[in-house]
Amino acid sequence: MSGTQPSTMPAVAYRTSLPVEDAESLLDVELPVPAPGPRDLLVRVEAVAVNPVDHKVRRNNDPGGEPRVLGWDAAGTVVAVGDEVELFEPGDEVYYAGALDRPGSNARFHAVDERIAARKPESLSFTQAAALPLTSLTAWEGLFERLGLHDGALDRTGTLLVTAAAGGVGAMVAQLARALTSLTVVGTASRPETVEFARRMGVTHTVDHHRPLPEQVARIAPEGVDHVFSTIGTDRNLAAYAEILKPFGSVVAIDDFGPVEIGLLKGKSISFHWELMFTRSLHRTPDLAKQHHILTQVARLVDAGILTSTATTDLGTVNAANLREAHRILESGTAIGKITLTGFAD
Repeated sequence: MSGTQPSTMPAVAYRTSLPVEDAESLLDVELPVPAPGPRDLLVRVEAVAVNPVDHKVRRNNDPGGEPRVLGWDAAGTVVAVGDEVELFEPGDEVYYAGALDRPGSNARFHAVDERIAARKPESLSFTQAAALPLTSLTAWEGLFERLGLHDGALDRTGTLLVTAAAGGVGAMVAQLARALTSLTVVGTASRPETVEFARRMGVTHTVDHHRPLPEQVARIAPEGVDHVFSTIGTDRNLAAYAEILKPFGSVVAIDDFGPVEIGLLKGKSISFHWELMFTRSLHRTPDLAKQHHILTQVARLVDAGILTSTATTDLGTVNAANLREAHRILESGTAIGKITLTGFAD
């Protein structure tokens, strides 16, 4: 790394698992600037976005007093590269979701494997771009890898139900399904503002997730739906999915829950899939670079005006107080689209 770079950096971390209302649940800290590994980019972070995974890790994984930096959505500029980097060079503007088992992006400088990063959409600001990586990867992998749909197969008709369609992942599922398939997208939303946002993202019909789903869905798709992208409430909705899905239908789930009666799906030969976009980076799979290619394709679709950023609320600079507020909003379950933070006080 160039000698002009500082040796330490501002970051936000947590040392113990505490309720978000506690002022020490997230802390402003000063940490060493990381050294990039052989395949790493060292990125000067310009903006981050916050996801449910952030508060889930904060609440459930106590670091035992050591500072742990969260954050799995970022956009910034490459300032240094590892010896084996092939895809990028200093000065490139990138966006990425990072890896669950490495320090997060809520820091001025961040090291990330080049194979899970891509050049950010040229038409977006750093803030708008930071809202996209984790949800785009989750939606793309869920639709086109887990459910077996084919991106660009516009002859692929049928009906897709996506829960929490105004959330970060739901909004990207709706956009990708609208742009790259001919599926009719039904989304769950319960408030006027979430219904409006979901429809802007590509949902054709909305149903209220606070009311029984089968009766509502039957009015839209009397013969049933072909696929369910379950972003939340899979355990409590599984019986409803079994009822509304056609024979040989499929479910992909991304949420966390306890044991469920999976046998409910057997009678219709319904397939069930998990989607965790961190699987490739956690297990260093041979196709790790697939995420680079997905994000590159997403950037092209954004720059072509086919996809749009889901950034809705920017809470200011990256610091502990603003990140606590972001966690609080996400924990309340009222967020629409993506919450972002832009820049550092330095």
